[in-house]
Amino acid sequence: MTDRSSRVNNDAPPMAQVKPAPKGPDDQVTPSPRSRSEMLWMAGFFDTLITEISGSLDLFTPDPYFNMATHLIRNHLEAKPVTQTSLLAASGVPYATALRRLGEMVDHGLVEYRPRTKSGRSFSLHPSPRLLDAWMRLSGRMRRITAQAFGVNDTAEARDYYFGGSYLAAHSIQPPQVLPEPLTLQGGLRILVHGDPTFMVMETLKRQFEQIIGTKIHQRAFSIDRLREEGLRNAERRTSQYDIIAVDLPWLGEFVTRGVLAPLDELMDIDTLDPADFHTAGWQATHWNGRPYGVPSQTTPELLFYRRDLFAEAGLEPPRTTDQILEAAAALHKPARGHYGIAWNAARGTALGHTFMMTCADFGQPVFDLDPIAGGYDATRLADRPLRPTIDTPRALEAAEYLMALMEFSPPDILSMSWYERVRPYAAGRVAMAYGYTLLAPYFELDQTSPARETTGYLPHPSGPQGRPVATVGGYMLAIPSNLAPERRKDAAEALRVFTSPEAQKLYVQNGSRTAPRYSVGADPELRRLSTIFEAVDEMSWRDELQFWPRPPVPQVAEIIQICGEEFHDMLRGLTPPREALRRAQARAEAAMRSD
Repeated sequence: MTDRSSRVNNDAPPMAQVKPAPKGPDDQVTPSPRSRSEMLWMAGFFDTLITEISGSLDLFTPDPYFNMATHLIRNHLEAKPVTQTSLLAASGVPYATALRRLGEMVDHGLVEYRPRTKSGRSFSLHPSPRLLDAWMRLSGRMRRITAQAFGVNDTAEARDYYFGGSYLAAHSIQPPQVLPEPLTLQGGLRILVHGDPTFMVMETLKRQFEQIIGTKIHQRAFSIDRLREEGLRNAERRTSQYDIIAVDLPWLGEFVTRGVLAPLDELMDIDTLDPADFHTAGWQATHWNGRPYGVPSQTTPELLFYRRDLFAEAGLEPPRTTDQILEAAAALHKPARGHYGIAWNAARGTALGHTFMMTCADFGQPVFDLDPIAGGYDATRLADRPLRPTIDTPRALEAAEYLMALMEFSPPDILSMSWYERVRPYAAGRVAMAYGYTLLAPYFELDQTSPARETTGYLPHPSGPQGRPVATVGGYMLAIPSNLAPERRKDAAEALRVFTSPEAQKLYVQNGSRTAPRYSVGADPELRRLSTIFEAVDEMSWRDELQFWPRPPVPQVAEIIQICGEEFHDMLRGLTPPREALRRAQARAEAAMRSD
């Protein structure tokens, strides 16, 4: 047997010394969801059993082959990388002995090495198809043996009950699997994203996803305004610098009409994404003229966060209308103690522009003359006819006056509060209510010291007199640039599918995200135990409160958001009265539409 004690970097065997696992027609094994759950269950069962035996018998000798096989199988099914060092440590025997036993497993075609870097000096270890097949058969035999030993009938119903199969298959999403064929993207996968908590979770999980897709991942993150600029700048290059880009949902019309994005139905089979599993509003928001241009990466509606404990102490009901918000804010506003009624996006520019548009929706007013339909307004056919801004209207005046009324019960620095600044004082216990996207919930849900942790209620935006409750869909879709090199498109589409799959989305949530664009993810029992926010958002979707028409992806919407954010900031500062702010914003918006 070849001496493997001279391996480079402790994790990189010379290629000449690595014997690939024998391949054959029966060796190509892709475990089904049921077999995967059984294999994972069996790996955990064996770990527990061996631990109990070793703790009970003084003369027990570990089996390095079995320990290393179990470690490889478990990590493979959970898409976690295995290095030679970690595998040898899992063997339970001295280093030199473990190294010899690993060499024997390689020689017998049970373990494969795969290069992790272009230099070939670093490797990850994987179970071969032969080992996977043997483990699947072992899992099945052990199931039958265990069932017989404990008097359980080996029927499908009994197997499901005894092994939790039906529960796993119907409810619990399993970890993402390593792709059968690694992606072959020269230089690795390049992604452009927003610097928000969900995308930062993706960065944290980068190594794990590199294991899943089989190539390096290079992720760049920008603030929202710089992200749009970089996306447009990238479209002007001869060849895209990114394989996948994140696109804020309202930018879709602009990015499509300017040729920034490739239609997804030309690059992949859309059915492989399982469109019916996405929240309806989130999936519709990725379409322009009936064609999909991206996949929802986040469905993060803006909600009202409120402190259930403070409301109960004050004898207040959860607010369902804008008048009730003002009443509750007045009752809970205690500035002398450093406590304030409500926080919201009021910073000049993009932040306040979004707030104004969503507040107009609360009063039943879209900012363009969209066609009314059941549940609100139609934002799915924006290319069919010219649109006119509808900012200077009676309902929009009610929305502007409501924002003015909120100022009295807001923190003193409200006019500089934007995306994160509004939620931080809420998490610190200094604010009783806050308008915020669900992706901001980790600021208090994951903070053990936050007074808002486990005391927060989630509601759609309470409505004005002529409106109805609305939870405006925010967040991003992942899309493929139209100028991406042709040889990279197939692998980019496959990476897009992986990153937006239920398995990946569950992994994001388990690591701190609070966005779930799929019904299956929001319904996963493990995730429901982490936060009530998923059940709340699913219920809003079923009640048709989840809508994207308040921020319709009109090609000029980014400019109009900026206009609103400037004019209404002057209004909140007292420089212009509400009617004048509406008139000025309407005139500027009409000019922007004409110039385009």
